[in-house]
Amino acid sequence: MIYLNAFLFAGFICMLGQFILSKTKLTPGHITVIFVTVGAFLDVFNIYDKFVLWAGGGALVPITSFGHMLTHGAIQGYNTEGFLGLIGGTFDLTSAGITATIVITFFFTLIFNPKD
Repeated sequence: MIYLNAFLFAGFICMLGQFILSKTKLTPGHITVIFVTVGAFLDVFNIYDKFVLWAGGGALVPITSFGHMLTHGAIQGYNTEGFLGLIGGTFDLTSAGITATIVITFFFTLIFNPKD
């Protein structure tokens, strides 16, 4: 059942993003910022954690998860280290994803050539 829930959650996020992209004049960058902000907002009120329990990895893959991880890490860092823990906690949970993105992008730029 967790696989179905993961598929439904991630599919709904993708469908919502495509719907917004098709029906408005927002760019993909705008939609990305909206989803990250919504994920962070839902984490502040502990709602996103319920989505993670319900959908498992399906809730950890979409862009809303990045906002969730940023906020979750900042809150954990603040609780353990105080005010300075806000920055360190943010990078604790997101550093692996950011590093992987940078490294993979670097290798893709070496392999592929952009089209004009």
